[in-house]
Amino acid sequence: MEKDLSIQDREELALKLLASLPRSRLAVLQQQITPLLQFDIVGCLPTEVALQVFSYLPYQTLLSCSLLNKRWQRLANDQTVWKKLCAAHGWAWRQPPSRSHAQAHNRPREWDDSDDEGIGDSDEDYDDGGGLEEAKAELAMMHAELVGLRSAGSGSSGGGSHASVLYTRARALARSRHSAPSIFNSIADFRRKPDYKLLHQTHVRLRNRFLTPSYRLSPLQTKGSLNNGGHTSTIYCLQLYTYPETGRQVLFTGSRDRTVREWNLTTRAVERVIGGVHASSVLSICASDGYLASAGSDRQVALWDLRTNKLVKVIADHEDSVLCVRFNEEYLVSCSKDRTVRVYEFPSLQPLFVLDEHRAAVNTVSLSGSYIFTGSGDRSIRLWDAKTGKLLRTFDNHHTRGIASIDFKPPIVVSGSSDKHIRLFDVTTLQGWSTSSEHPTASGSALGPNGRGLAPLPFPPASPTSADSAGPACPSCGQCSSSSARVGHFGIGAPEAVRRSTSLGTRHGSAGNGAAAFYQSDSALNMGVGGYDQGGFDEPGVGGGGNGALRTPMHSGLVRSVLLGEDFVISGSYDVSIKVWDRKSGALVADLTGGHTGRIFCIAADCTKIVSCGEDQTICIWDFGHGIDTSFLKLA
Repeated sequence: MEKDLSIQDREELALKLLASLPRSRLAVLQQQITPLLQFDIVGCLPTEVALQVFSYLPYQTLLSCSLLNKRWQRLANDQTVWKKLCAAHGWAWRQPPSRSHAQAHNRPREWDDSDDEGIGDSDEDYDDGGGLEEAKAELAMMHAELVGLRSAGSGSSGGGSHASVLYTRARALARSRHSAPSIFNSIADFRRKPDYKLLHQTHVRLRNRFLTPSYRLSPLQTKGSLNNGGHTSTIYCLQLYTYPETGRQVLFTGSRDRTVREWNLTTRAVERVIGGVHASSVLSICASDGYLASAGSDRQVALWDLRTNKLVKVIADHEDSVLCVRFNEEYLVSCSKDRTVRVYEFPSLQPLFVLDEHRAAVNTVSLSGSYIFTGSGDRSIRLWDAKTGKLLRTFDNHHTRGIASIDFKPPIVVSGSSDKHIRLFDVTTLQGWSTSSEHPTASGSALGPNGRGLAPLPFPPASPTSADSAGPACPSCGQCSSSSARVGHFGIGAPEAVRRSTSLGTRHGSAGNGAAAFYQSDSALNMGVGGYDQGGFDEPGVGGGGNGALRTPMHSGLVRSVLLGEDFVISGSYDVSIKVWDRKSGALVADLTGGHTGRIFCIAADCTKIVSCGEDQTICIWDFGHGIDTSFLKLA
């Protein structure tokens, strides 16, 4: 009889039968019918095709997909999917060397024995197929961190407490997979299979630590504590460096005591002293690919071979203090109070060009490939071609006072100034943000040496999605990919309360709410403001207030050091504070205080920490990776 009925007749018969049943039985039938209406298209696909589909999903969606069923969990946890996500950010897996190999490279070394302030006129037991409970724990931890970020952004303390409870519960669920040794624990003496899901999740956790912010502040050196072989005077410069042969990260510092010192970040002691060449303060250092260059107020630039512990060459071509030095595999560039920039072939150090367009001391230089950006006391920044020595762009009156610091990764440049402000923009689109409402807006009318318009720059503008694919910060020049803030020109936001603990240890500061100023390319960059800072930057004051004070988003002193990162811009200032800014919007993310009692001269950073030094003879490590296993991260 059923075969004799049409589909329409059968539908009408089914509806009549359902209408005759009580509501309780209808609910039971609904549960039985629902699976018949669902069809798992992805689950029915061949594994290779399904993985291709999953490779287009963001990590948050992948974590949610892993909760559906075992088939989807296996697909969402597949290493090829997470490896692609990591590769998009430039995140690589590091295999720790064996203990014996590490010890061989930890032996103390010393060089032969031998003023100017440098600015002028976990997870080891992680199982990929661990089950739904672990996937739920991952989602709970992510939710807890997001709740913490929202509460920090709104200034609410209640939300942060709730986030702490969620996070504690989530950690309890995942405890079997997450051992969490300190960031400075000894190197493991076994090789681990790369776990790209763990790698991605660790980077996301570290990024959230910067946003909260949550860090542990500890001094590597303080004034008078020289039992670890530290500097005996003001520390002007520093750089994090990772040996390519071993993956071991160290810290180099340069000082008024005329030496460069190499610090072991595991033992927190000096393991090498480089001295006997500079006759006065070491103002700038740059380390890369087995070499270290140092520049000083004695007008000299020295190049050292870190592998052989030998001095390669000393050049003394400048006529005044050498304020900054940078090099890569092709060029070495130095700038000076004598108003010139000198370009050399690397590593032979044969002179190539003398760039003399600046009208005041050239305080800072940044090198990326064959492109050089320079910043001067004449308030301009200039872009040069290292291959030809030609001036490609001039941005006059870029700040209202002289340029103190600069960082450049094509096509993005960020600068800090004695006008106490920071400015970031894309040199191809001339869009970006600034912490000052007084800065002129950028324009395509940037001029060449003769005031003539120039041809388009040879590198493409940054894409809106490049923030999701940029690599880690370059150790000497920084790293950034652009995402311009396409909003109107707004003034500085209202002051914000910044909570700070007076004791050392783990700190949980509040995220900044104040909006930085933004601009679009609406008018000419060159405003014709007369005059410039001939003598460089000599602001003596230290500002910023104490713990718990109300602060405005901008710095209150000269911005001596700036760094470009994948997600953040980091700045160090004479106001004894370090500030972290959202690279896309320019919003203040974190305001780090309490580490220094004197002006901050230099900062360095990677995805786990910020390191700073200054006139108080202190080296501070702001550790955002405390309690997280980071031994498998490749650091700058």
